[in-house]
Amino acid sequence: MRKVGLYIATMMTTGAIMWGTPVLSYAEPILVEANNLVSEPETEEEDPEEEDLSMAGPGIEAREQEEARAKALAEAEAEKSAAKQATDARQNLVNYALQFVGGPYRAGGNDPHTGADCSGFVKYVLEHGAGISMNRSSSSQATQGTPISANQMQPGDLIFYGNGSRINHVALYIGNGQIVHASTYKTGIKISNWNYRTPVKITSVMR
Repeated sequence: MRKVGLYIATMMTTGAIMWGTPVLSYAEPILVEANNLVSEPETEEEDPEEEDLSMAGPGIEAREQEEARAKALAEAEAEKSAAKQATDARQNLVNYALQFVGGPYRAGGNDPHTGADCSGFVKYVLEHGAGISMNRSSSSQATQGTPISANQMQPGDLIFYGNGSRINHVALYIGNGQIVHASTYKTGIKISNWNYRTPVKITSVMR
């Protein structure tokens, strides 16, 4: 019995050792894994904001170019619209003046409906057809507006005639090399070629 007891005790001790061994064997990988996790060098992650900034340059430049193109297009459209409005205003003035062709000439007259002289006709047409205030005499009307050359003439510009440098007649240019003016008692308000007489001065009051 004593031998049996010793054998059992020996087996129990051996079993304790055997059962203890797996505990150590399972613990070691955990410790190693923990050590590996701790010992792994930290790596820096890329900052998303920095990445966005690095890619934002071309995007901003493209947007700026697009905005510049849009602005240039808008300015071009505005200029085109303004030019069309100016052209329309000139043509409207010409159309207004042409309705009086055939009307009577009257020295000192201010109304083409009842009779007007050259400066009275021009004054009436510009004030009622374009809202532009004009002086009464042709010589004083020649001081208004901007002097231009013959190749710059547009419908609605004024052409002045005279003896030498003395201005004594004014007409409204209507385009296509023609003018409308209150000419004489015999012809009344009529259309003529712009150079039927040598002009002394040409001005634009619609610029």
